[in-house]
Amino acid sequence: MKKSNTILSIFVLYIIINMVISPSLYISQTLNGISAWAFNVLPSVLPFIFFVKLLTSLGSLDKFSKIFEKPCRCIFKTSAPSSLVFVTSMISGYPVGAKMTAELYENKKISKSDAFKMCSFCSTSGPMFIIGAVGSAMLKNHIFGIIIFIAHIFGALLNGIIYRNLKVEDENISDKEAQSLTKSFDLSSIIADSALSIIIVGTIIAIFFVVITSLSPFFNLFPPQISSILEGLVEITKGCIDISQSYSGKLAIVPATFVISFGGISTILQSLSMLSRLKMPVKLFCLQKFTHAVLSACIALIFVLLI
Repeated sequence: MKKSNTILSIFVLYIIINMVISPSLYISQTLNGISAWAFNVLPSVLPFIFFVKLLTSLGSLDKFSKIFEKPCRCIFKTSAPSSLVFVTSMISGYPVGAKMTAELYENKKISKSDAFKMCSFCSTSGPMFIIGAVGSAMLKNHIFGIIIFIAHIFGALLNGIIYRNLKVEDENISDKEAQSLTKSFDLSSIIADSALSIIIVGTIIAIFFVVITSLSPFFNLFPPQISSILEGLVEITKGCIDISQSYSGKLAIVPATFVISFGGISTILQSLSMLSRLKMPVKLFCLQKFTHAVLSACIALIFVLLI
């Protein structure tokens, strides 16, 4: 057995033992995770997943994409559809960008090289979570949410520029070939696939609420400011809640931006589950999320120093 598998097995046994010792606590945390999914993620993400898949199946993407072909090739060295994925991800949030990238690759609308590059700037959170949940509800300041959102999006754009020369060995898909290949329209399959995708997301969120509960004794060894960031690196919703309680005023903007842009292990796994057929390297995707987080946090810091 590999050393990594042994460590993971020990950690899983640790969680199971904790669940047996304190079942009520873990049942409560699982319900909290399901609640976070049902009231925050499900309403905003499910419609986007459905309509994105519907749009791809109808073959309507090509006409829209032609408008942005030159800017995308010039700035990011990606094909035209990346612009629609970026805008959709920016509006809807995690993990719609990853889902849409995977859909385009599976439908042969983009090459693997395009897909890998797109993951660097098309994996973003949305305004409903950042401005609404984090800014208004958690930080009690709508302007803070807007600052975090702007820093997050500009960080994604800069991140895309950093990875524009990423080289991936695979076939390039010509524009004519991309326009001619579209899956047949099947509404029942679209509904089933959308439902399965959102259930996978909900399951991962609930599981990581349990994981954070098991890791709490270790996180509590650090000051609240650090432990809240560590929790955010595991699950962003729980991390942002604790950041809002650990930092006062505008000081919460930078750590919240970093955590949201990284996405947390929970969100990264959600995205990788969507990208499974693309075979996106885990290390590369995590590196892209880390550089996005650093860039966004630096932009947020500039805003904090100016206000």
